[in-house]
Amino acid sequence: MGLRIVPFIAALLIAPPALAERQTTSVGPVEVTRVLSGLDTPWSLGFLPGGGFLVTERGGRLIHAADGAARPVAGVPEVWANGQGGLFDIVPARDFERSREVFLSYAEPRSGGAGTALAVARLSGDAARLEDLRVIFRMAETSDAGQHFGGRIVEGANGSVFLTLGDRGERDAAQDLGDHRGKVVRVARDGGALADNPFVDQPGARREIWSYGHRNDQGAALANDGALWTVMHGPRGGDAVHRPQPGLNYGWPMVSYGAEYVSRRPVGDRSAPGVEQPLHVWVPSIAPSGLAIYSGRLWPEWRGDLLTGGLQADAIVRLDVGPSGLTEAERLFEGTFTRIRDVREAPDGAIWFIAETEGAIYRLTPVR
Repeated sequence: MGLRIVPFIAALLIAPPALAERQTTSVGPVEVTRVLSGLDTPWSLGFLPGGGFLVTERGGRLIHAADGAARPVAGVPEVWANGQGGLFDIVPARDFERSREVFLSYAEPRSGGAGTALAVARLSGDAARLEDLRVIFRMAETSDAGQHFGGRIVEGANGSVFLTLGDRGERDAAQDLGDHRGKVVRVARDGGALADNPFVDQPGARREIWSYGHRNDQGAALANDGALWTVMHGPRGGDAVHRPQPGLNYGWPMVSYGAEYVSRRPVGDRSAPGVEQPLHVWVPSIAPSGLAIYSGRLWPEWRGDLLTGGLQADAIVRLDVGPSGLTEAERLFEGTFTRIRDVREAPDGAIWFIAETEGAIYRLTPVR
């Protein structure tokens, strides 16, 4: 059944059942069904036990949908909704059935602008509000720039949580280990720096840093082997896939496959000593956002493949992981849906995605 949210109206309305739209893919025809519409700049979604889900709107609203109804969730922290800033990711904890905890990231308003923050809260039993919200990490630097917040969350192993942080438009900050900007950070569930983080004992370095030299990672996911993967926005061209390893440098802005927006001159070099090469690069840009590493449950042919949204490509881009590395295999539904902001695999193996401009969530399933 498709659900519809009418903006600015307290009561959320249920739309008539949505008809599945048939689309062609490399594995044959699939059905794409609209699940939820009427959203205002949706950013992320997270699945809950029992079939419900949560979705964030960048302006600061969190929606809970289940059993044919959708409604706002109270208790969301104040967000700095300017430029690209606002409410970002929502990730239910792996032990949600016991703890009812969810992680959320957002642009936190502070003196001088905002910084990306990571919080954890408990979803009430009736899913009407967030309770006991605690900020467990704050980017140390504050800026009134409206770009490059990062904000993707991945729950790692042994109580660790990864968070991507953009450079906020300050390129050189990505190479400064005393600065959170342009990094992937890793913290414990209570917010403390983990003892095995690579720079935890290095004087002058931020203890939470996992890897550095990132411009603006807008997608992140764990593979079956526990490895973290990210997708990064380059400048004009140079979007990249990385598999961040502890303590390694991913190059921005010294190494880039992109160009300046105005002059079109290259940004940095293609390689440099001590810098990790991307595993895949897009030139021109697709503006990747959201990332899922597919289990193969419904489509075994896609097992282990990367699925990322394309804000600029208006497609779900599938990357095949093979013996020789990553290869772009296909662009699903290119031009049919606009600004794909997030891609997630549901517990049943269905693929869900957010079409930001349309304010809608869709579900991809095999043809029945």
